[in-house]
Amino acid sequence: MNIPAEGSNIQIQSYKHNGNIHRIWAETKVLKATNHTIIGGNDRTPVTESDGRTWITREPAICYFHADLWFNIIAMIRDNGVYYYCNLGSPYVFDKGALKYIDYDLDVKVFPDMTFTLLDEDEYEQNRKIMGYPDVIDHILKKNVEKLVRWIRQRKGPFSAEFIDIWYDRYLTYLN
Repeated sequence: MNIPAEGSNIQIQSYKHNGNIHRIWAETKVLKATNHTIIGGNDRTPVTESDGRTWITREPAICYFHADLWFNIIAMIRDNGVYYYCNLGSPYVFDKGALKYIDYDLDVKVFPDMTFTLLDEDEYEQNRKIMGYPDVIDHILKKNVEKLVRWIRQRKGPFSAEFIDIWYDRYLTYLN
């Protein structure tokens, strides 16, 4: 697999199952890159939606992507704690300077006290019908929601305070 250089800037491109672009984050600093994992950091990065609307992220974030998992994790570092936004989506590929994945609508929002909420189930069911998500994708996504919930409850990986501290400190070194 093509691997970005640590310290380089990449785009993050989210697609829908039908191949249409969903959302693009203009710039994320690569903090770690292996054959299986990319960890990145960004702050106040421009984001472009599929309809052309743009906005800018409000806080520093550490992004975790894995080539074998059907979810990715964005840890948003705010004054009152770390909030997580977890996208259920395909494992990533890195192609032409961009990390790319398919967004499958379901999201899990995790609060600083590690309570969480599953979001967008209606959107998922609607898009599953419209775009014809195969049953195998439905099964994979449901299993990965279960895995994600286990990670949250166990404070595994990006959900551990140490993980965020280490990678946010690394991100800050690139800013100085």
